[in-house]
Amino acid sequence: MKTRRDFLRSAVLGASAAWTVPMFVERTFGQLHDASKDLAIQGLTGRDDTILVVLQLAGGNDGLNTLVPYADDTYQKSRPRLAKKEKDVIRLSDYAGLNASMPFLGSLFKEGNLGIVQGVGYPNPNRSHFVSTSIWETGDTNNRSATGWLGRYFDNACPGADPTVGISFNKTQPESFGAVKNPGVCLNSPELYRWIHGGGEQAQAEEFFSRLNQPDGMDDAPTAGTSIDMPAGGKPGGITGEGNLAFLERVALNARVSSKKILELASKHKTTVRYEGTPLSRNLNLVSRMIAGGMPARVYYVSHGGFDTHNQQVNSHDRLLGQLDSALKSFFADLKQQGNDKRVVLMTFSEFGRRVSENASAGTDHGKASCLFVAGPAIKGGLHGTHPSLTDLSEGDIKHTVDFRSVYGSLLTDWLKAPDTKPILGADYPKMPLIGA
Repeated sequence: MKTRRDFLRSAVLGASAAWTVPMFVERTFGQLHDASKDLAIQGLTGRDDTILVVLQLAGGNDGLNTLVPYADDTYQKSRPRLAKKEKDVIRLSDYAGLNASMPFLGSLFKEGNLGIVQGVGYPNPNRSHFVSTSIWETGDTNNRSATGWLGRYFDNACPGADPTVGISFNKTQPESFGAVKNPGVCLNSPELYRWIHGGGEQAQAEEFFSRLNQPDGMDDAPTAGTSIDMPAGGKPGGITGEGNLAFLERVALNARVSSKKILELASKHKTTVRYEGTPLSRNLNLVSRMIAGGMPARVYYVSHGGFDTHNQQVNSHDRLLGQLDSALKSFFADLKQQGNDKRVVLMTFSEFGRRVSENASAGTDHGKASCLFVAGPAIKGGLHGTHPSLTDLSEGDIKHTVDFRSVYGSLLTDWLKAPDTKPILGADYPKMPLIGA
């Protein structure tokens, strides 16, 4: 980046767009840039270094029927229609097992390449899809941050101003990509949205979440050559009274970034691995092609929706986990064929888990803590953390035993090689041994 004008044109307004930049926009960005702390590590890109793939399980994944405490009497009694028996799971211990819809992840666990973090959550949890997702995306439990945890990583630990430092295949630019300098690129953005927390536009937020939470079979196919889908921080202001960053986010709503480079790289890779036709599989196929083509992205973001299982959960949840398992099997086989598998770690997350007891509709309602997966040859496999008690509850929900920012911090430090996580996460959190020796 030679000048702020160069950056503003290339990273915010798009490399291929012809824009006339008002001086007051440039001054605004300049003030933000001067105030930011740059801890960039020169030379580290996803072309030749480690890569993180973030996979969102949108809707609130039922952790208790994913990592199943089959030997717990409380679990069995609380879910007379939904509980899995020992014969229905891939046994991992005398207490817990994986949902049988995930045989690949079961084999990955036995090979030592799957870590399952139990009881992940945060203090004073929120059962709102919108608020809780925002907390996970920003890494801010007070839900006040205008930037995302990955966006702050891009700003503080990635060199230059390449907008392909992070690539999202989500329907909208994830709030986690919100950044002062470099919000990454979204390649699947059929519609713009605003991330609203209440007020007169709540219906718009509900409509957005409804689309995000559609099962995979209802999703649109990914489109190429599409626009950046902002807001970068996910919380744009209104027409009046908005701050400097919010204004830049609003300007960037109409920004265009050329995907020619991305498509050229993706088209080079030929694989014999078969991917299923679900949107998740197609998007992971594209991620693998970009990695094979030498894309410099450090982070890729994909989403798998449909986990808001209030009604008749048993078949739909098993189907969703089966789609996840199949997509990951193809993805990791493809990476291994390329010789890139050791450079990639994948992490799942969901905004919350489900309640211990099933509801009257043979489903489960919004809960709090859940489990997440970290996968790849570099992972120290096994069960991490402590499985929460099913009797010592908070308002009917299991309590978290691991703060999700400990997972973030461990991956940022040990995998993405961020020199300091405090500017990214706001504080230091206990590290977890997720990355193997």
